[in-house]
Amino acid sequence: MPSNARRLTALALARAMLAGQQTLGGLAARIRACLGTEAPWSKLLVERCARLPGEQWRRLSMRSLADLVERDEAYQELWRGDPELRPFVRRYLLRDAGPMQAPPLGLEHCAVPDLPHSAALAGWLKIPPAGLWRLTRPADWQRRLGLGEQHYRYRLLPKRSGAGWRLLEVPQPHLMPLQRRLLDELLDRIPPHEAACGFVRERSVLDHARAHVGQAVLLRFDLQDFFATVRAARVQALFKTLGYSDTVARELTILCTTATPEPVLQRLFEAGGLSWVQRQRLRDAHLPQGAPSSAALANLCAFRLDLRLQGLADSLGARYSRYADDLVLSGPEDLRRAARRIEAWVGRIAREEGFALNHRKTRCLSAGRTQTVCHIVVNERPNLPRAEFDRLKAILHRCVQDGPALQNREGHADWRAHLQGRVSWAAQLNPQKAQRLQRLWAQIVWPV
Repeated sequence: MPSNARRLTALALARAMLAGQQTLGGLAARIRACLGTEAPWSKLLVERCARLPGEQWRRLSMRSLADLVERDEAYQELWRGDPELRPFVRRYLLRDAGPMQAPPLGLEHCAVPDLPHSAALAGWLKIPPAGLWRLTRPADWQRRLGLGEQHYRYRLLPKRSGAGWRLLEVPQPHLMPLQRRLLDELLDRIPPHEAACGFVRERSVLDHARAHVGQAVLLRFDLQDFFATVRAARVQALFKTLGYSDTVARELTILCTTATPEPVLQRLFEAGGLSWVQRQRLRDAHLPQGAPSSAALANLCAFRLDLRLQGLADSLGARYSRYADDLVLSGPEDLRRAARRIEAWVGRIAREEGFALNHRKTRCLSAGRTQTVCHIVVNERPNLPRAEFDRLKAILHRCVQDGPALQNREGHADWRAHLQGRVSWAAQLNPQKAQRLQRLWAQIVWPV
């Protein structure tokens, strides 16, 4: 009980201290008003807080300042001594919702929406305050509701490798447009690291592949459970960095994250596609794979990861880029001899930044072998793998000979658009080689 009361008192004192200006007199007066009496024990605490740099003071949350209060020696001594002398909160001082904090240096040009409080957020999203409350209930509480009351639909898809399942958490129609607005009018205005090529405007998987064309050695790494590894705490810290208050940052975070309900985790476990560690990641609030806002948030939360891996690549005389969870370093022959050490360095950096490598997918490819980046051959120029080119050519040939309907063996809803997309992709990678595919495509007779 005393420890709980000590924490609650520290939170009340922190709330009072943040309710006004950072001056000696103002801090002392608000502590006195909160406790209803003089507080001589707080003199050193007040002096320490008044000396904090203004930027650091503005970034303090109520909880982080309460931690500072609890670490104060005089405050600890009060709780170790006579219970009659312990501080007792007489009134709570609330800070008026002021303007947003300025974004950090380097992001001052990003015109993010001005949302100083919850009412402003609800108005910007064009939903009533009650609707915002319903969408921002605590994740631990929300995940215990029935599947019919969840804000997401859950789909299990087999992985490309055939081993295990991939969980898609797709927002319900009432949440999807709100996340799209967050993406278009907030997240897309914050630039990710230059090495991030996935889900970034004016960058693509082709840029990711072109960065590694013609290199002597190519090292590929894979991040495990990329979206599920990005926890809600990291997303909230990002929104706080952009200048939003604790309350608004928390609400924005809950709008963009989810905690997977237990029935879905049980279904995945029974299907044999989920380890214990992966279940724990999904049980905590995380970025849902399937939400429009997740990729942009993941890129922004991986900024330090990209920054450190770019520094590692520069020190090795190598190139670095990332497409979602696919990390690639390429460069001179020296990389092959140091491949194990580089893998250890990359793994350590990823772990320190809150991610994890899937070491089973690490590859070291020299120029004498087929080097691929996201299924694009990059030995001499971006190109389709030979097997994929030959398979597509054979499909087009059979479409000409026997008609296109018989070749749709995977049951694509729009077989014509699917096939045309594959031909266009081949032409984008290697226009000269793709002319043969285009000639076959032109000869296909499609039913009216």
